[in-house]
Amino acid sequence: MNYTRFLNDVSLRRKSSPIRKLAAILAASPPTMISLGAGAPNPKLFPFKEAKITLRDGSSLDLDEKTMTTALQYGPSQGYPPFVEWLRKLQKELHNPPTWNLPPEEGGTDICVTSGSQDGICKALEMSLSPEDHILIDKPSYAGTLSVIQPLGCKFLDLETDKHGMKPESLKQTLSRWKPSDSKKPDSDIPKLLYVIPNGVNPTGSSLTLDRKKKIYELASEYDLIILEDDPYYFLQFTEERSPSFLSMDTDGRVLRFDSMSKILSSGTRIGFVTGPQPLVNRIQLHMDVSVLQANTFSQVVIYELLKRWDIPGFLKHTKSVADFYEKQKNHMDASAHRWLTGLAEWHPPVAGMFFWLKLKDIKDTKKLIEEKARAKEVLFVPGSAFLSDPNEPSSYIRASFSLASAEDIDKGFERLASLIKEELSS
Repeated sequence: MNYTRFLNDVSLRRKSSPIRKLAAILAASPPTMISLGAGAPNPKLFPFKEAKITLRDGSSLDLDEKTMTTALQYGPSQGYPPFVEWLRKLQKELHNPPTWNLPPEEGGTDICVTSGSQDGICKALEMSLSPEDHILIDKPSYAGTLSVIQPLGCKFLDLETDKHGMKPESLKQTLSRWKPSDSKKPDSDIPKLLYVIPNGVNPTGSSLTLDRKKKIYELASEYDLIILEDDPYYFLQFTEERSPSFLSMDTDGRVLRFDSMSKILSSGTRIGFVTGPQPLVNRIQLHMDVSVLQANTFSQVVIYELLKRWDIPGFLKHTKSVADFYEKQKNHMDASAHRWLTGLAEWHPPVAGMFFWLKLKDIKDTKKLIEEKARAKEVLFVPGSAFLSDPNEPSSYIRASFSLASAEDIDKGFERLASLIKEELSS
């Protein structure tokens, strides 16, 4: 593939930082290496010496002075090397992309740790999009991604969705404005990127079927699109077997996959990772060189020490327990919706994630109702317009999250919502 086509002028002008190269060299060097080059602070002056972190099972992670020295220091932009290698092992076992063993220049798979998956997504969009470019995206879609794209001056190509996610026929119809051969023309405005959340979409809770994924990938291959696979809810699937990822079927090297530790280990550690063709992952890493330098080293070290103890089977056991918890929460919310909102709203219980997407009957726009009147009744939701590329477009939908509230509070919240809807319809 010609990866240069997917890079804008800013990204193409990025060069490797000689200072950041030193961090990677030093991390891979033997203890006998004498460094007079790196401008790193002396760790003997850091007030933190050792750390003990107590886990919920009663055991603890003990970070000795040597480990703490590493955790508190600058590190390679790609990530803490032992952590990166552990992630490679995980991605190989879970997704085993067909391009895994290809040479880097041919799109071989690489990994970079980012400051949460949002950081990776932001950098991927900023490396590719230029003003007036088109981008293909679900409607509705994740508000955080919309906020990244909107200042870039791009044109949204909204794709229809239902309870099974993006509709391949909508993608095909939208792309029919161009010929596949237009992707070879430098002056064509054919889209380059397709952004998709495959599991437990924020906000709709929808999940793509395998059949839809295959059809979407075929269209991406035909029209030479890069698929940005934003999958923070991959481990929060409520089915016996997790649905295969776009990365797992990526024979061309056209998938950039974004994973997150936020939903399964800790959101505050701000650790995510991007997996995909090395020429594109490298561009994200070059951006990190001059922005955050690297994802938080302390967070990476702590998470690695935990994952090293668990190994992959222990990690998957943990993620299964997390998914089981959220499935119970989902069932609580579904029961409360039936109890209070039957006849007032429509919804489909999600098979992954943290969200319900409710259509309020006979209410054309929920913005004022939710942002003002619901708050007055001491219950919070998010109006559907927050997840549209045009925030001024009216929406009859709201998003409800079941991640934090107790079963009792979910029930009270929906009772208050039902009362609010009835008042609105009678006014």
